[in-house]
Amino acid sequence: MTRVAPPARRGRDLSEGALAFWLLLPAFLLLTLVALYPVLRLLYTSLFRVNLVSSQAQPFVGLVNYLHALRDPRFWQTVRTTLLLTVITVPGALVVGLVLALLANLPYRIRWPVRLGLLLPWAMPLVFSGLVFRWFFNSQYGVINDLLTRIGLNPQLWLIRPNLAIFTISVAIIWKTSSFMALVILAGLQTLPKELYEAAQVDGARPAQQFWRITLPLLRPAIAVALIFRTITALQTFDIPYAMTGGGPGNATETIAMYIRSTTLSYLNFGYGSALAALLFVVSLVVTLVYLRYLRAGQE
Repeated sequence: MTRVAPPARRGRDLSEGALAFWLLLPAFLLLTLVALYPVLRLLYTSLFRVNLVSSQAQPFVGLVNYLHALRDPRFWQTVRTTLLLTVITVPGALVVGLVLALLANLPYRIRWPVRLGLLLPWAMPLVFSGLVFRWFFNSQYGVINDLLTRIGLNPQLWLIRPNLAIFTISVAIIWKTSSFMALVILAGLQTLPKELYEAAQVDGARPAQQFWRITLPLLRPAIAVALIFRTITALQTFDIPYAMTGGGPGNATETIAMYIRSTTLSYLNFGYGSALAALLFVVSLVVTLVYLRYLRAGQE
């Protein structure tokens, strides 16, 4: 006599939507705790006059802190410096990273030293990288001036003159960040189908033609992802300029992140500092949306 299985109880069954909800709930709660709540708290604080140096109360001031930022000449100076470093270092890191990724992808033994070399700048702390390049470009005992003197050229005040200070900071940032760009692009190179290159060789395409017609178009998603992360970190640049020049000479190399730090930690003006941080967050969000729209347009 066969035993009939009892009907399944619907109360204990989970649909795919419910299962997905319960599986994603811990990640959503963690994201809310570490990302969403700090952003909301930042926006809330930016609407108040929170200055620990002053003994006054903390009244609600609305958008006064934002209007003050728009009239602050020091803020606009930091914006220009940050944008200048972004314009210089993001394309520079992309070009250097692309070259390194192509070398690391070659079918020869040389690719292994290159791949190992990519990990060194990426793994090195930002502040330590800034201190190393500060020693390189020191005007009195730096390696660069020593080399210039040996070949008969005049030593330069690399970290004292504003233009030279921007140049040295850009070199340090490109060296530090190009390895990340190379790793992302190398991951994209590993996914390219070899059949396309074999067909191009049969058709007589040269290596340069294969690079421009096959490699670059197929690497567009990987390059876009690398540019998103690199641009956001460039807009939030703090560690390397702070370690190399401290924002000097004067405020010539002070970035937005450095100004936020001095406003909140040095002057204890948390209301105005929160407004500056909120503006930086909005700029980073807009840049990310522009890249994502470009990436989506390339896939359609």
